Amino acid sequence: FLDSEGIKKAAKCEEVYYAHPYSSWERGSNENGNRILRRFIPKGFDLSKFTAEELQRIEDWVNNYPRRILGYKTANEVAAA
Repeated sequence: FLDSEGIKKAAKCEEVYYAHPYSSWERGSNENGNRILRRFIPKGFDLSKFTAEELQRIEDWVNNYPRRILGYKTANEVAAA
């Protein structure tokens, strides 16, 4: 990042850690989220080919999918708490 000091100040922390490029194992939650999306949207697929309703249906499914990292709660349940 260009402004790592600004990020540290905004986050009110002394250290900020970054994942290395092309090191997906350093971004576990991100990669799991991508895996969930790939059930519906193949990598490199043109999103403009989906209707707004189809994208909303996918979003609703993803946000109502229980996740181990959230104690088998859904993202919607955690956000509502």
